[in-house]
Amino acid sequence: MASELNCMIVDDDPIFRQYISKQIKETNGLKLVTEAENAAKALDLLEEHEVDIIFLDVQMPEMSGIELTQRLNNGYEVILVTANDSYAVDAFEQKVTDYLVKPFEYERFAQAITKAQKNIEAFRKKKNIIEHIFIKSDGKIVHLRLQDVLFVEALADYVVINTEAKKYIVHHTMKGVEKKLPVHRFVRVHRSFIVNIEKIDYIEDLTVHIKAKSIPIGASYKETLYNTMNFL
Repeated sequence: MASELNCMIVDDDPIFRQYISKQIKETNGLKLVTEAENAAKALDLLEEHEVDIIFLDVQMPEMSGIELTQRLNNGYEVILVTANDSYAVDAFEQKVTDYLVKPFEYERFAQAITKAQKNIEAFRKKKNIIEHIFIKSDGKIVHLRLQDVLFVEALADYVVINTEAKKYIVHHTMKGVEKKLPVHRFVRVHRSFIVNIEKIDYIEDLTVHIKAKSIPIGASYKETLYNTMNFL
């Protein structure tokens, strides 16, 4: 794959977090971006970091790995790790990528990574050719053409999808929405905004202008935006 895959480790055992970290560092194409000792912290960190693969312990206090997978959207490859193989059935009911029993050798780790890489590659190819999505809004499942979307804005625990005709309020995260949209058409320009590049009228003073809306460009998103644009 062309770019590195960002990884997160979620495990209450610091020694095992170090063990997985070592295997990630030894694997080409992987990058460890963050780790957490519990599921609650993991949910917070997923809002701050771009993550592709999550190595998730099953048995943790307060919220188990299985419970955490139920709260995640489908934008992540989840590899469950545990010392108890009795959770395998529950794991695959959650449609996780793979299930590793501690302690595992690097060869088994590499097999799980290969599965994750294939899934991500297939998803990215599919995502870049989609022309529409379905969203749940106001108790309805609405068919939405991507060409009609102007921008997406964060609103607490919701996002607002702004189209030419109306606004749709959807219970989702910006990270989750971003993972569903084709990268050649949509780009994150701010912590709270994703824009449709085709709908940009002009950019001035680190502000994107779409119709009557002025959208700020966050400092950490500027380079990504400019790299996506087709400059003359």
